[in-house]
Amino acid sequence: MTAKRAPKDKLFETRWVHVSEQDTPDGAVFRPDDEHVPLSRKPRDWLEVHEDGSATLYTPGPDDRPVERRATWQDVGGGSGTRRGGGEADVQIVERSPLRLVVKLRTAPDR
Repeated sequence: MTAKRAPKDKLFETRWVHVSEQDTPDGAVFRPDDEHVPLSRKPRDWLEVHEDGSATLYTPGPDDRPVERRATWQDVGGGSGTRRGGGEADVQIVERSPLRLVVKLRTAPDR
């Protein structure tokens, strides 16, 4: 008899891309990077969420290349609990589905 594995949570397996033209008053909208995301003149942010409560936020640097920022996250709308830690940014997930994240981002100023 084989033990069943719990299905993996897409939240942690996905690199999320900020689609600013879809932002709502509730927050910034992120879509999976593997979905069709329209091209943009403005460089896009990416977000990776990790099970340990940490996250990685990639934001455009001075030359538009992505700069990695350590972050923490908490799920304030999905009921999966609160996760905290230290980092340069705080990500609050206010809505989530396999194809869409709505988040509120608070980032520390660049050093």
